[in-house]
Amino acid sequence: MIIYNVTINIDESAHDQWLNWLQTKHIDEVLATGCFYKAKLSKVLVEEEMGGTTYSVQYFAESNEKLQDYYKTYAAKLREEGMRLFGDKMLAFRTELEVINEFYGNGN
Repeated sequence: MIIYNVTINIDESAHDQWLNWLQTKHIDEVLATGCFYKAKLSKVLVEEEMGGTTYSVQYFAESNEKLQDYYKTYAAKLREEGMRLFGDKMLAFRTELEVINEFYGNGN
């Protein structure tokens, strides 16, 4: 399993509009590509010196091939709308993670 993690810091002046767009449009559009089978949205609890609020969106892909298909076919177009709408109000960086193993406590 591959996790495509996008960490975004959003300025408070655009926060509510951006969060609504992310949850009602953008994540659904990324999932609709078929490259990922689920997504998880988390708020980062560490306060940034630069201000704003930071979030992490994790998209789960079955394979690296699926992630590469996303990059090749969809990524540029889907990133474009966020930049057009929010421009310098958001700062994003992306990380690719390969899941090696999963562990659960209490025998679960």
